[in-house]
Amino acid sequence: MYRPPSRSRAALFVFAFTAASSFILVNVVDPYSGATASPYYQAPSDRFGGLNEQSIVVASTFNHTITRDTFRSEAAPPPPPPPVAETARFSAPAAAIPDPGSAQAYAAGAVSARGWGTEQFDCLVSLWSRESGWRVNAMNGSSGAYGIPQALPGSKMASAGSDWETNAATQIEWGLGYIGGRYGSPCGAWAHSEDAGWY
Repeated sequence: MYRPPSRSRAALFVFAFTAASSFILVNVVDPYSGATASPYYQAPSDRFGGLNEQSIVVASTFNHTITRDTFRSEAAPPPPPPPVAETARFSAPAAAIPDPGSAQAYAAGAVSARGWGTEQFDCLVSLWSRESGWRVNAMNGSSGAYGIPQALPGSKMASAGSDWETNAATQIEWGLGYIGGRYGSPCGAWAHSEDAGWY
């Protein structure tokens, strides 16, 4: 059995149809009718003419601290041994024949055992006479260097023997090893000492 729609449903349908049709017609006839200008809008500045330049004012203080990078320096590597011609320029005077049983007598044998000639012994005598006077207990008060070869620190000589503080032979063996490794020969060390005042 057919029931006609109620009045309220019919009215609602008519209202919805009318509203939708009006919205469509307004956008078709004048699509910009809903657009309004913002009161905060500003025209973009002219990129090339410099017009309408913008400035910013900061209402607080800005502090920036600049720090400098740090670095540390290291000592330069030891200089290479001077060439043979350079060592000849710094020849040492001939050493006297050492007393038997003395530190110099031991050193003469140790120099010879390494294959170095008498000129190398002469350079060694001059070098260590300047450094320590060939005294086993010689100590440099300012640097702390110790012994006949003036090792710095003296405890380095422990690599040659535990009696490094009192035994001339232990000190001489360590000193000749140091000289050979760093300067190549006693005359190389003597030449550096003549030039620089230390070896």
